[in-house]
Amino acid sequence: MLEKDGFRPLDRQECLRLLAKVPVGRVVYTRQALPAVLPVNFALDADASVLLRTSARSDLVRAVDGFVVAFEADEFDAVSRSGWSVVVTGRATVVTDPGEHERLLRTGPRSWMPIHEDVFVRIESEMVTGRELTDPHGTG
Repeated sequence: MLEKDGFRPLDRQECLRLLAKVPVGRVVYTRQALPAVLPVNFALDADASVLLRTSARSDLVRAVDGFVVAFEADEFDAVSRSGWSVVVTGRATVVTDPGEHERLLRTGPRSWMPIHEDVFVRIESEMVTGRELTDPHGTG
């Protein structure tokens, strides 16, 4: 069912399925009392949380650990005028358990940049929302 603005709401399972298809999203957080957005590569963990891999010295780690953040990913096709957007909102925490950290070194996201002192940040999927747009004019 389309909303008034032409978007179709997506349920949680659809959102997670779509998130698993794309390699990059954006983490939205607060830096020095202002909104900040950072593109990052990511992976979904088995519990549907979003995993980020960064350096222990990263400003991102200090800014998000213990705070509620948003994570957004999308995919759009300008020709067909179609696409989707998914937002995951939840508490971000640095993974500190040694066993979990070792597991994520093997199975978690790979950084696209060289990292010293790998740290994993987990964003709990407390709220997952999404919407899809299909060509509202039937021209694509």
